[in-house]
Amino acid sequence: MKIMVGYNDLTMDSKIVSTTLDQAKAFGAQLYLVTSMKVGEDVSKTVFDMAEKNLTMGKQFFLDQGVDCVTRLLETTLETGEALIRFAAENQMDELIIGVRNRSKLGKIIFGSTAQYVILKSPCPVISVMDEK
Repeated sequence: MKIMVGYNDLTMDSKIVSTTLDQAKAFGAQLYLVTSMKVGEDVSKTVFDMAEKNLTMGKQFFLDQGVDCVTRLLETTLETGEALIRFAAENQMDELIIGVRNRSKLGKIIFGSTAQYVILKSPCPVISVMDEK
């Protein structure tokens, strides 16, 4: 089984990390930590370096817990949700895990909702975990 997590600067004591760990162990799954970054002139190298550092720390955490883990930093012109869905489909993921936040209707209209897009367009089941932030 392959489980993909839309991963972005998570702390190892967060609910999404504990849920992911439980799922991966329960199914003996290979875990994919995936971060999508939109490329362009306005994205600094520091932001990319931080994303890579976060993926490396996340991978080490899951490896230390006995979970087979792979990381991917998607550098794309697509919106985050589109990039995650494309990666999931191309790599035949069996399950996606994403964090969701409470956001007002106006906030969703102005900023969009990556989680909503992923849930509606996913080629496989999605577990959404309420983000504590």
